[in-house]
Amino acid sequence: MQHVGRFCIAADHPSLPGHFPGRPVVPGVVLLDAVFALILAQQPGRTVIGVPSVKFALPVRPGQNVQVSCDEGGDRIAFACTVEGQNVFRGSVTLGIRP
Repeated sequence: MQHVGRFCIAADHPSLPGHFPGRPVVPGVVLLDAVFALILAQQPGRTVIGVPSVKFALPVRPGQNVQVSCDEGGDRIAFACTVEGQNVFRGSVTLGIRP
């Protein structure tokens, strides 16, 4: 896998209040949105049309730096995300042509 970027969800992100009080966890949909943005930045004219698999292994907390790596490969791209060297989630996306 090749490193494609990193992201960090700030503690003031609007999805965090109530998710979970006293021990916030970044929702999976927010994490996936950040991964998709990194993948699509390297795939001009493409869009995500499917998410065949995702597995969350560990929670991601606000302020943590998430490193993203991807396999290059046509319409289906596998990705892996780590925080401080630990796998936190992985999966794959299917890409199509942006209308």
